[in-house]
Amino acid sequence: MSPSDLSLYLIGCGSPTTQAETAPTASAQTMGFKAWNLLRMAQMGLTVPPAFVIPTAACHSEASRATATQASTWMPGLKALQTRCGTVLGDTRRPLLLSVRSGAPVSMPGMMETLLNIGLCDATVHGLVRQTGNPRLVWDAYRRLIATYGEVVAGLDAALFEQDLHDLAAGRDERDLDFTELRELTRRYLATYARAHGQPFPQDPTQQLADAIGAVLASWQSEKAVAYRRLHELPDDLGTAVTVQAMVFGNAGGRSGAGVGFTRDPATGEPHLWVDFLFNAQGEDVVSGRRSAHGHDELATVLPATWDALCTATAQLERTLGDMQDFEFTVQDGQLYMLQTRHGKRTPQAAARIALDLWSEGLISQDEARQRTATLQAADLRQVRVVATDGEPLTPLGQGATACNGVATGEIALDAARAQARHASGAAIILVRRDAETCDMAALEHAQGLLTARGARTSHAAVVARQMGKVCLVGCSTLHIDDSTRTVQLGERTFQEGDVLTLDGNDGSIYAGAAHTVEVDDDALLTRLQQLRQAINS
Repeated sequence: MSPSDLSLYLIGCGSPTTQAETAPTASAQTMGFKAWNLLRMAQMGLTVPPAFVIPTAACHSEASRATATQASTWMPGLKALQTRCGTVLGDTRRPLLLSVRSGAPVSMPGMMETLLNIGLCDATVHGLVRQTGNPRLVWDAYRRLIATYGEVVAGLDAALFEQDLHDLAAGRDERDLDFTELRELTRRYLATYARAHGQPFPQDPTQQLADAIGAVLASWQSEKAVAYRRLHELPDDLGTAVTVQAMVFGNAGGRSGAGVGFTRDPATGEPHLWVDFLFNAQGEDVVSGRRSAHGHDELATVLPATWDALCTATAQLERTLGDMQDFEFTVQDGQLYMLQTRHGKRTPQAAARIALDLWSEGLISQDEARQRTATLQAADLRQVRVVATDGEPLTPLGQGATACNGVATGEIALDAARAQARHASGAAIILVRRDAETCDMAALEHAQGLLTARGARTSHAAVVARQMGKVCLVGCSTLHIDDSTRTVQLGERTFQEGDVLTLDGNDGSIYAGAAHTVEVDDDALLTRLQQLRQAINS
């Protein structure tokens, strides 16, 4: 395959003949669902960072993947992006920084790789400091690039870099480190990378870009991506596109941050924004499952104009696309940038409520509402509730943020091997982990629920858990795991692996043992659903 066989798509880069707006082949199948929706958001007039897209055809064979990494393939897109941004990849005075993201024709949240801050190196870091006037942002971005590149491209253990951070931060949140500490951390990361990989971190930004493109394409065959396709019966030949996009920085200070959200509650369907947000952070901090995030209240309080802009943008997404959306965004110095939207995963209860509400609001037709709820039965909408058996109030061991409602009871399992073995023996399992990560997807398949010490409700793993109908509580600050003794501490109580817990996804409570439950019908929702099915088109 030659580079000419992989025609690029451009988003927000003017109107050359390869511009996606004018290319007749532009579709979710050819440019991936993520890029397709980026294009649609740009066409709606929403603020989207400019990008070029390597098509899904690049993923179809070993030869096409090799072609996609060649500079002759992606250089036309890079030149268009540089012209649009007025910056140049590798320029020592005004360097362009890039994100490199995957995007299959169907949504596969968190199953493939993303790399941010491509283009930073020893030669460009000082130019970016002068350009932004923000040395903390630059050194934070550089150390993030080294760690992510080391993990995704070089195959290094992320724990190597986490140990460097732990040693330097001495228990402090990484967002509290100043630029001199981040500069020192970057130097430690560079030394760790060289020591563990046997060669130094690449200082050529074009090599970084080529390697990042190759890593994203290779992640289509990653263990978790293959397992996801098997679980959801998706064909292996769909492939992933690669979106190369100008960076915007959520880690630019107190008026910046990264967020993920839903236009309606994905657990209940209630019509309000459901957002996780981290100030002074990049998007991977939220979706990786390694950090706990805040709800929207802090964003609305600190940056009310940005919050209003987000409300307006997401309302427009629902009106135009006709469904509840799962979206990602970055705020840089108060400016909102939309990075992704897709139809959001939801529980059966939310599916019914959302379809009924969208019909009532005139956003979808009656026939469409009927189609979306056609397979839902009363049993699907029945809610499980924890109740006391002796009249005494139940005392929870702790609380987590609930990513999926319902109730799950089972034995504690601390890893995939234990979960699989005990599931094979007929035991119900609660998977207990520090972080909500998609690498646990195969283990989650064998579990009734997921409980994590860190993570956000909108992390990729939580989204997948909700899609699988698994109860999911994340960010339980009182949960501590001791791998050496295979024990779990929740507040004052210590549990052995194999002890039983109950997760209440309705309010986020965690209980010792098997709590008593009852099933409750949502009569109001069932009545509305019956009225929809009996209604006659006027």
